[in-house]
Amino acid sequence: QAEIDVRRKKIAILGLGGTIAGRSSHPGDNLGYGAGEIAVTDLLQSLPASELVSFDLVSVQVAQLDSKDMDFSVWRRLLLVVGQHLAQADVGAVVITHGTDTLEETAWFLHLALDPGLTAAKPVVLTCAMRPASSRSADGPQNLLDALAVARLPQARGVVAVCTGAIHAAADVQKVHTYRLQAFDSGDAGALGYVEEGSVRMLRAWPTPPAQRSCKAASDIAASDAWPRVEVVLNDAGADGYVVDALIEHGLRVGRPVRGIVVAGTGNGTVHVALEGALCRAQEAGVRVVRSTRCAYGRVLPLVDQVLADSAGMSPVKARIAMLLALI
Repeated sequence: QAEIDVRRKKIAILGLGGTIAGRSSHPGDNLGYGAGEIAVTDLLQSLPASELVSFDLVSVQVAQLDSKDMDFSVWRRLLLVVGQHLAQADVGAVVITHGTDTLEETAWFLHLALDPGLTAAKPVVLTCAMRPASSRSADGPQNLLDALAVARLPQARGVVAVCTGAIHAAADVQKVHTYRLQAFDSGDAGALGYVEEGSVRMLRAWPTPPAQRSCKAASDIAASDAWPRVEVVLNDAGADGYVVDALIEHGLRVGRPVRGIVVAGTGNGTVHVALEGALCRAQEAGVRVVRSTRCAYGRVLPLVDQVLADSAGMSPVKARIAMLLALI
């Protein structure tokens, strides 16, 4: 146990940009800033030295972008870098600084794609900020310190997000507010625990990694030039099948066919009869179709006679990621 504790003092900090690394020309401007402008090394140097003396940190700048612009190439690179660090015997955890807009998607991607043998023993902790580093009331520094407090725990494991003192599992976390500091929530499941004055209080067990990868090895994902095309469509009043038909037709015309569709249904994954007809036609043509819900809370409950499969509790964006990896 002593050997594990020593090894966990070395934490890899991977920078991806985002608001936590954002900068504006005025300290009172929390909206008109440039995301990802500050390097992860500078973020660490801005923290009080007294707070970092007990950590052995290594930092890597993986990307510097606004997370609304996250793409598959960054995910591929991140997957390899995270895997390489977790595989090192002297690294006990990985912390990722990330933008808030797509944090839940990156967390879920890593949960599904990383070697479960690695995340079953070591944690991957994503953190973020709702205000830029230049803000007079920046929340990033405390979020980063809280993420480090979680990462150093010998019992920590799995992919989690730490935001505003709350610890969220990758499977549950979602951004639920556009502006407030407490922008993340875990829905019905609730937070895994909380960081309080540097101490971690757990309410639920650490997340369990998948029994096996839902996709190919990380090296195969990184080598893939084109990921399968999977789209999300929305059910709303007056929805028809035009968007689905247009997606199928366009994909065939440009030589990149749609291989999967996730529908963000109303309520319990319900779908307008006209839209359902188009989805069924797509399914009959070999396109994988899954029903999710646009509701922030709850999950789609399966129906005995359902024609379209449900998302097994995943939100639309997370169901899309699972489908992408399954189709690679």
